[in-house]
Amino acid sequence: MSKKVKRQVDGMVYSTDQEFSFDEELNDETTLEPKFQKLMIRLETKQRGGKKATMIKGFVGKLEDLEKLAKQLKNHCGTGGSIVEGEILIQGDMVQKVKTFLVTAGYKTNNI
Repeated sequence: MSKKVKRQVDGMVYSTDQEFSFDEELNDETTLEPKFQKLMIRLETKQRGGKKATMIKGFVGKLEDLEKLAKQLKNHCGTGGSIVEGEILIQGDMVQKVKTFLVTAGYKTNNI
């Protein structure tokens, strides 16, 4: 099987413009400062075999900055995690640890 490379096309299916091309650099978001971001924290057990996971969503910015924040959270909590569909997943019930870390880093938080 061959691997297909999928590009983000923002819903564009067809264009009648002969000179149209997707510009990959146009979607380069800038990361908002922590004081302007409101992150939502929730505890989730769905599709995890009963195991708990802490999900953080609402981050606005570049993927590199999201990965950096995820790494800092994993180190602070002392557990594993990953990024799933633009959300940070931290293994285990780490809601309080995550919230205290984000508040001290300057983020606004909201528990769901």
